[in-house]
Amino acid sequence: MKKLILSFVFTMLSIFTFAQNNWEIDPMHSSVNFNIKHMGISFVQGRFDKFAGTLTTKGSNLDNSTLNVAVATGSINTGVEMRDKHLKSDDFFSADKYPDMKFEGASVTKDKNGVYVFKGKLTIKGVTKDVSVPVTLGGLTKNKEGKEMMGLQTKFSVNRFDYDLKYDPTGTAIAKDVSIDVYLELIKK
Repeated sequence: MKKLILSFVFTMLSIFTFAQNNWEIDPMHSSVNFNIKHMGISFVQGRFDKFAGTLTTKGSNLDNSTLNVAVATGSINTGVEMRDKHLKSDDFFSADKYPDMKFEGASVTKDKNGVYVFKGKLTIKGVTKDVSVPVTLGGLTKNKEGKEMMGLQTKFSVNRFDYDLKYDPTGTAIAKDVSIDVYLELIKK
């Protein structure tokens, strides 16, 4: 009887310890934003209006999790229609040929400050590079329907030349480094 009880306890602990949780980005409460220096004196800010993604966790934190996000390049929005059209062209994103840019976070570690670092692949305009993206866990809560929710945020930069966004190759008018700010609210499925 004692062995049976111990076996049951270990089985239940294994289930709770290794239970997989699936989360989906809530686009109504999330944003994918960027800013880039212009003419060396000011910044242009923008966002992408269409994106989707999932997070898979094994517990209530980000340890041993994976994160996948796809962003529609044609949804770029800087508030200036003529500039947005140029950004969708072959000079920048080639949105017709490359409709999505993707981040696939395959592994995660936690640094000494409690920030999670997702290591994975970032693909823009058909070019894939290894990246490390710092992610801060904003917290967990339940919405009014009782569904579990999680908040994440990240800020990192990429060199646009690494991803074949080579318009203004001197980087004089449009800087080479783009700052990315992402705020995600995810709902547990």
